[in-house]
Amino acid sequence: MEHRNLIAVLCLISAFILPINAELKYVDASRLTLIGKVMPTPENVYHRVDTVKYNDMPFQVKRLFTHSAGLVVSFKTNSPTVAARWTTKGKGVMGNVTPICDRGLDLYMNDGGKWIPVGAGTPSAGKAEQERVITKNLKPGVHRFLLYLPLFEEVRSLEIGVDEESFIEAEPSPFRHTVLMYGSSILHGACASRSGLAYPARMSRNTGINFVNYGLSGNGKMEAAVADMLKDIDADAFILDCMPNPSPEEITERTQYLVNTIRKYHQGTPIIMIETYMRENGYSDQAVHDRCTRQGEAFVKQYELLKKQGIKDLYLIRDNHAIGTDHEGSVDGTHPNDLGFDRMVEQYQPQIMRILKKYGIK
Repeated sequence: MEHRNLIAVLCLISAFILPINAELKYVDASRLTLIGKVMPTPENVYHRVDTVKYNDMPFQVKRLFTHSAGLVVSFKTNSPTVAARWTTKGKGVMGNVTPICDRGLDLYMNDGGKWIPVGAGTPSAGKAEQERVITKNLKPGVHRFLLYLPLFEEVRSLEIGVDEESFIEAEPSPFRHTVLMYGSSILHGACASRSGLAYPARMSRNTGINFVNYGLSGNGKMEAAVADMLKDIDADAFILDCMPNPSPEEITERTQYLVNTIRKYHQGTPIIMIETYMRENGYSDQAVHDRCTRQGEAFVKQYELLKKQGIKDLYLIRDNHAIGTDHEGSVDGTHPNDLGFDRMVEQYQPQIMRILKKYGIK
């Protein structure tokens, strides 16, 4: 019995992990539709920001903007098999996320108008170059796909593979409008199990709105150089989910410049500030509890000051235990797990959509 079980496991691994031997043809993903970009990035199409043009931003911010978080390839094919070959800059994995989230791929297929996950490109440890069958044995017909790119790595190359006799074509984005979300590692996607489960991605599939992910792990600190970059983005709305990263003092020093800069160049565009939840380890670590409390107080105070100064179309979403009250919504005491993100979407999405609908964003 144990021998048969081992054989079954090895067969499963062979199907999805080992290199591909089937007759497939590959297409450079940059020839398909790339969603989640709001500016050209000449150095690498899978970067989120042109870090040469905006060279004044801090080094870590520029490095993190080379991560492909929130980028999605939209395509259609009649192939019963979808595979991928991709290369990332790094070979390791962060300790609090899955390899698939970190530098793997996440494939969704449209099934009767609903986006469903159909497979993941699982990276091998210690390798930058990967090749995987992501899904196979699909029912006959033409299917539409969204392929979510790695959250915490720089993608150097990406090709999508289909059966030799099948076609693959770019498919228009299923999302409308552009809502720019700027913030911390939580927005970036830590610690979703797959890139398609980061909360901006989930809200996009739920609503049909293009929520663009400008999360910066540990570095969403509202620096002036970042504000000066954000003002150049042609967005229908801006969401600031950046409270976790700056100190209370930095929140006090930097919030007004960030909001006023966006407002100066985007009159009449809604700006939504999100108050972050108490970090899970703040219920035991009193230093963390104090920092989170002071961050929240400073963030809310800056919102109130901006409103008193007459800043229009500015909104604040107050926290109401966004990841739950049962203390099961976090991976590491800071970042949500999939359950925590599910609860965040349930709390944030209705409030965000009520605001956006006032501006015809629906």
